[in-house]
Amino acid sequence: MHEGSSLREGSTVREGSAPRPTDSPLPHHGRERTVLAALLAELTAGRPAVVTLTGRPGYGQNALARWAARHAQTLGLRVLHARATPVERTLRHGVTAQLLTPLAEVAGESVRALAADGLPSRPAGLAELLSAARQRATLLVVEDAQWIDPPSLHWLKALVRRSADAPLALLASGSGVTAAGQEWPELASSAPRAAHEFVLAALTDEQIAAAVALACHRPGDGRFTAAAREFSAGNPAILYETLHQFAQQGHEPGAPQAGVLRAIGAGVTGARALRALRALGTEELAVVRALAVCGDLLELPVVCLLAGRRSLGEARVCAELEATGIALRSGAGLRVHPMARIRVLEEMTTLERAELHARAAELAQRAGLDDQTVGALLMRSGPIGAPWALPALRRSSALALRWGNHRRAVAFLTRSLAEPLEPAQRAELSFELAAAELVAVPRAGERRLGELVRGDGGEPAQLRARALDLGLGCGVGGGLRQAAAAALRAAHGPDRAEFIALCWSAVQLGPEGAELFSPDLPALPADPGDPAQAGARAWQLAALVADRERVRTLARRALAGEPSRCRLVLPRLAACKALCLTEDYAEAEAGLSALLAELRAARLDVATPQVLAVRAELRLRRGHLAAAEQDLLAAEQLPTTAELAAPTALYLRAVRIVLALENGQREEARSLAAAPVAGQARHHLSWAHLLFARALVASVEGQHAKAAQLLRECGRLLLSCQHVNPALLPWRSLAARACRLLGQHEQARELSAEELTLARRWGAPSALGWAELTAGQLTEEERLGSARQAVSVLRHGPIGLVYARALAELAAVEPAAGEGDRQRAAAFVDGLSKLTTTRPGGPLAVRAKLLAEGLARPRRAPDGGQRAPGGVHRAPGAPPLAAAAYHQSPGTRGAGARDGRTEN
Repeated sequence: MHEGSSLREGSTVREGSAPRPTDSPLPHHGRERTVLAALLAELTAGRPAVVTLTGRPGYGQNALARWAARHAQTLGLRVLHARATPVERTLRHGVTAQLLTPLAEVAGESVRALAADGLPSRPAGLAELLSAARQRATLLVVEDAQWIDPPSLHWLKALVRRSADAPLALLASGSGVTAAGQEWPELASSAPRAAHEFVLAALTDEQIAAAVALACHRPGDGRFTAAAREFSAGNPAILYETLHQFAQQGHEPGAPQAGVLRAIGAGVTGARALRALRALGTEELAVVRALAVCGDLLELPVVCLLAGRRSLGEARVCAELEATGIALRSGAGLRVHPMARIRVLEEMTTLERAELHARAAELAQRAGLDDQTVGALLMRSGPIGAPWALPALRRSSALALRWGNHRRAVAFLTRSLAEPLEPAQRAELSFELAAAELVAVPRAGERRLGELVRGDGGEPAQLRARALDLGLGCGVGGGLRQAAAAALRAAHGPDRAEFIALCWSAVQLGPEGAELFSPDLPALPADPGDPAQAGARAWQLAALVADRERVRTLARRALAGEPSRCRLVLPRLAACKALCLTEDYAEAEAGLSALLAELRAARLDVATPQVLAVRAELRLRRGHLAAAEQDLLAAEQLPTTAELAAPTALYLRAVRIVLALENGQREEARSLAAAPVAGQARHHLSWAHLLFARALVASVEGQHAKAAQLLRECGRLLLSCQHVNPALLPWRSLAARACRLLGQHEQARELSAEELTLARRWGAPSALGWAELTAGQLTEEERLGSARQAVSVLRHGPIGLVYARALAELAAVEPAAGEGDRQRAAAFVDGLSKLTTTRPGGPLAVRAKLLAEGLARPRRAPDGGQRAPGGVHRAPGAPPLAAAAYHQSPGTRGAGARDGRTEN
């Protein structure tokens, strides 16, 4: 943005105030003024010179040139002045004519020849000018030399070469690069003698501080000066004009006024940008518009093509716009000055901007640019209906989701819906948009899912089922469930079967769903053939401790599914959970991994945490603690919202608490258990898991009354959802143990007996082994019998933490039967040590070491404590099996796998 061009005779710098940059040289140019004054003095003595003043627009080079012209006039020198402009840069000899016009009496014929575009054999006017200079020393001043026309530049170079013996000096100022692509500062290098080149720089921090003190008559504080440096970027013209207005308004240079300074600076920059824009020609303005609209996305050649500048090279475009100060170099391209960009966009209509973006998107697509660039351009355009537009927008959305930028994905998908679409396309896009909105704009996502479930836009039944599946799985509230209830009443055939299965999935998640759906919800068939209903029925029967083989068959049917129909998430998740309770852990984990792969491929990040949470619990049950930790970390790092993720977050926290206990990290477990819980999450089944985990922490801490209270609350919630199976959460056995330690023996017996009965009815080895292990805890004889029975049951089931716990318990109580039994105990300890080799610092590994040490020395219990057989001392009330209660971990089946390894 070039400086003003007024030439005022006798103008000087006023002491004690900042100069207006168009009037006077800037205060920090004292050295340059001194050199210029000396050169002018030498000119009066007949010695010629060539001086160039270069710098970015606003650095004061034109002001210095005008000061030199005024000073030369005071010395009695003739001053010939010219100023190049963008508008006249195509006018041949425009600058030459400005310089020679004052010499019309002696050079009139040459001026007329230049005006007629004549091509004399020797440059016109040179002889007349040199003759006049020999009569009176002459200074030629050319401002804004970056806009000089090529013939005038050629003429000036010829003049410099011929002026060695004439008292003539040339002073040219500008931004350093001519619009024609020629280096006008080469004028100095073509001079035979006395050539001087000044390159003006941005203000330093010290100079900015001095400018503040000069303008405001007092120093500014550090933050005010930093603000001045920030908005001006050290540009003297912007800074001094801003400070001048700031001081004129009576402000003080302190930190509280930094915002005022920035606001004034923005206005000054904008005004300079507007002046520069008005000086541009039509072609240059078209390029600036294209840069302002999409210069941050497209390469300069494409921008020039978009603006219609097909014939001009990149170098010339860069030179022209950089010379104005409107555009700045950025790598290999240009970027429009921020304030200039605002002004340009303000002067364009919305339709003009949209059309420019549409053309830019088409050029970008034809040029093979990446989808993100094409998509970003389409975002700012109107609907174009081109066949490539929708795929580009959808690929851009997929990439944004891959990066975890759900807000940007929402923007791309919203823009996609503006394109002409078939009904099926619109429905699918609406579903994808709702999934992204659940993370970025949850309320909007909930509303959109409700619209899809109701079928407001005539969406197909399968997509409506997918929308309900996604919403229920993500914890969307009553609005969606009311829409589901209405949709269920209108559904028919296979679609109705899927809606029934999904509604039952909601019922099984907590009392809230049961209250909403139960009155009108049809019962699930006893043996459903529909895969979705089979999954829901499998979990329903598993929770009720029904036929384990039947549960297994239904769960496998749900996971097999029908390739011809869209497979829903919640029914298959329910099937995997059912297989977890039947202890078909490999099948359950395979099903969960397949679900995760599908969700990740579909970019449904919002539905992924709940599947990861279930798999983390499964792996914890299996004793694969490192794998469980990986799932927890993956789920916790996924982008989601606190409100929608509250149930899943409780579930994840419960699993992490038990994992921390198993790793011996009691402080972390205590901290997680004490963290607050949102009220709305207390009606979800996940709350029961967290209550159980909190009870484990309380038990480990010896707070048995608190543990009993938490476990009773956990049991009430589970029973209200008809979740009776102890394989899910063995809350009865843990509550029985707490009651024993509190002296409530009758209640303890009832709870233990109830869990043992249910476990025998269910028949899963780990659940039954755990119930047997915890059934007898009153006397040493009961403990020994329970431990032997538990190990006997677990030998026919999977190996994991429950089996390891049972070995530890049996090794502790077996030596009480006699010396021979100490040898059997040593064998149990050896088996326990093999099972815990992967985690030598874990609690089970530590217990194995203590048991081995106890068996190696005579038994002697310390005073004040309870002696455990085998010489291992347990403090009163210490829970030997608390952590194992949560994850009845399996391993490889069969008696031949007794030496397998498990993490602990």
